[in-house]
Amino acid sequence: MAALHIDIVSAEGSIFSGEATMVFAPAAMGEVGIAPRHAPLLTTLKPGTLRVQNGSDEKAFFVGGGILEVQPHLVSVLADTALRSEHADEESAAKAKADAEAKLAGATTEMDLKKAQADLIEAAARLEFVQHLKKTSR
Repeated sequence: MAALHIDIVSAEGSIFSGEATMVFAPAAMGEVGIAPRHAPLLTTLKPGTLRVQNGSDEKAFFVGGGILEVQPHLVSVLADTALRSEHADEESAAKAKADAEAKLAGATTEMDLKKAQADLIEAAARLEFVQHLKKTSR
């Protein structure tokens, strides 16, 4: 079975490096599926779930935005923030969303408003990621 190599990195360091038969990423214009020998691609990522499949095994990661580069046998994800599924915490995700909502409510300038909106989008996507993991692990 053909495979490709994937590297996921963020400011915190390397999050994952390994082989995959399929990668699904939250691209800015919608989810993209990447198989071995995919055409080269460079796109931005929006906050959401990045899934790495290797045969029947699937790993899920949360990315808070970033850049996705695809080459025929290599996928590189440069994430603004990234989180492994085993480190996902619903309580902290819910708190981050509540904090972002409070910032949005108190925004007074256009710059504060745009930053608060971006923070809320990322926090809501992170909370959705954690809740989805919780549902699927039952």
